[in-house]
Amino acid sequence: MSKVIERAYAAEKEKAFDYRRAMEEAARCLLCEDAPCSKGCPAGTDPGKFIRSLRFKNVKGAAETIRENNPLGGSCAMVCPYDRMCEEACSRCGIDKPIQIGAIQRYLVEMEARDAMRFVKAGKPTGKRVACVGAGPASLACARELARRGVAVTIFEAREKAGGVLSYGITPTRLPQEMIDHDIQLIKDLGVIFEFNTPVDFAKLDELRQTYDAVFVGVGLWAAKKPSLPGDDLEGVETALDFLARARTCPDAMDLPDHVVVIGGGNVAMDCATTAKQLGAEKAAIVYRRSVAEAPADMDEIRFVQNMGVPIHTEFAPEAILGEGGKVAGLACRSRDGYSEMKIKADRIVFAIGQKQTDDYAHLAAAGNLYIGGDDAHDQGATVVEAVAEGKTAAEAMLSRMGLV
Repeated sequence: MSKVIERAYAAEKEKAFDYRRAMEEAARCLLCEDAPCSKGCPAGTDPGKFIRSLRFKNVKGAAETIRENNPLGGSCAMVCPYDRMCEEACSRCGIDKPIQIGAIQRYLVEMEARDAMRFVKAGKPTGKRVACVGAGPASLACARELARRGVAVTIFEAREKAGGVLSYGITPTRLPQEMIDHDIQLIKDLGVIFEFNTPVDFAKLDELRQTYDAVFVGVGLWAAKKPSLPGDDLEGVETALDFLARARTCPDAMDLPDHVVVIGGGNVAMDCATTAKQLGAEKAAIVYRRSVAEAPADMDEIRFVQNMGVPIHTEFAPEAILGEGGKVAGLACRSRDGYSEMKIKADRIVFAIGQKQTDDYAHLAAAGNLYIGGDDAHDQGATVVEAVAEGKTAAEAMLSRMGLV
């Protein structure tokens, strides 16, 4: 891979705030007494409080508010759908435009990392032990909350590093690995132990339940949905999860062909399209069965894709994958109107239409010392901040059960 392509893949899509820009944005805040933006955050990050602190030039206090409330404050600053949460609730919406809460949060976390600020300490050991299965957002949040209360936590992760979807399912353009690593390092600093390359099956899970005071399962959704279409077994057909994971871990080995077509309309589909372009595909395109207005992707992500010159063919659903010599050659689609048809050239087709559970843990939830959170708890993808909220809630339930609250 050329250095130009490598830099393009790792380049962030937006420039971060500096001190002056962050202060200017904070100055727009109305300092609401009962800040609606804080109520709009599932993880309770409390933007009303940290913006107020920054407004009065207390950068350290503002960063502390974020880290105290949100174990993954850095990652959330990069990928939260603010326009549907805290920013949507901002009181300035009725005046001009909402405060750029995410950009301010990112600035404060970057100052935390730059100045090696440490706000959360491990609690006095209680003798209690908890196992977390999976090292994704929900487990990481659960582990942090337990560790700060004196519970010894071990996280078992099937892959070689922590982060779950953060490290394996989101393009670095949206979420740099450095930010993920910073969040995780702060959790490691509390004494949380990580056991990597350690998958946990049902037998192992039962063993953990016998040897730990409680077990949290936050494994995420790692089985990709893929419709049954003629030609879906051709060489060059893959799922978004595999595609993005390969790009994050081995970008040099991607060897992308000239024409990549992504099927889907969510943020994951947008990530796949931008990744293909950034890693050297001559052309990338998205095919989505509904309209842009109905697409689940954030509008910022859609605009980013369009600004890269990636066309989004809406209201067309795939009917068959066309092949030549056992390899993908194109995609045949039919319009939502039932009349129009389209054929598009493709050397690689990536399905980005959602994920599902690999194993169903719901039947085990009745066990007194087993808790489930994150995407796997409801078999559908949610946001990182919602996973953080579920991890925190599970930790509180465990602490209560163990008599530590």
